[in-house]
Amino acid sequence: MTAPPGKRDVAALRRIMADLRDARSGCPWDLEQSFATIAPYTVEEAYEVADAIERGAMDELKGELGDLLLQAVYHAQMASEAGLFGFDDVVTAICEKMIRRHPHVYGEAAAERRASLVKGFWEDAKARERQGGDRERGVLDGVARALPALSRAFKLQRRAARVGFDWPDRGAVAAKLREELAELEEAAGQGRPAAIEEEVGDLLFACANLARHLGVDPEAALSAANAKFVRRFRHIEAELRGRGRDIGEAGLDEMEAAWNRAKAAEKPAREASGGGGL
Repeated sequence: MTAPPGKRDVAALRRIMADLRDARSGCPWDLEQSFATIAPYTVEEAYEVADAIERGAMDELKGELGDLLLQAVYHAQMASEAGLFGFDDVVTAICEKMIRRHPHVYGEAAAERRASLVKGFWEDAKARERQGGDRERGVLDGVARALPALSRAFKLQRRAARVGFDWPDRGAVAAKLREELAELEEAAGQGRPAAIEEEVGDLLFACANLARHLGVDPEAALSAANAKFVRRFRHIEAELRGRGRDIGEAGLDEMEAAWNRAKAAEKPAREASGGGGL
């Protein structure tokens, strides 16, 4: 079998995917796959797109977007084989949704394009869709389970807040955070592993809630903290290496001193941006 000739467009990609899934001449690995086995790759590819954007690697972004597009084509091909829907149905569904959720562009509200009025249209449209659909659907239905746990906590809390289930102010959330920390310390003191895990989860959930009340995306904040930790730890490694020292031989005091020097080196940039941190 030869690859489809001509322009390399979405139609060619769909043809290639169909070839790979051909029962007689396709790829054995691709033929073994299912929605469940491909789903983790879909999540991974989305993260790789986000990573390329975060690093400003625009030369890599094209390829990562292609990998992500392949995931949509892959799932649509398997759905078509099962008689569920096809790729064209996927495109139709998203086109209709985008038009429906942008009444300020396509609908009667087109005259109300000012940014102050546009804000909230998307969430309001989603809420109307939920209300107009299955009456048994709950407020929290539709928050994807495959999201990173911190992002899902943020979205669950935001969804609940839309119907009034929320703390009155950030002070109340901060008090809850302190309460959860005290409960974690109590569980740890008693040496109860199951309780410790539960309390850690409650503490993280409360942290996400406080971030929401402060107008901060907790996933983005933690991602930035991870990047900062990696950057400073690499400084420790480089400094020790420059002195002919192996990090495995260094003591905690020596590593902490190098950490503080890395922190001090970043201080002017942090102060210029109004930032703080560890």
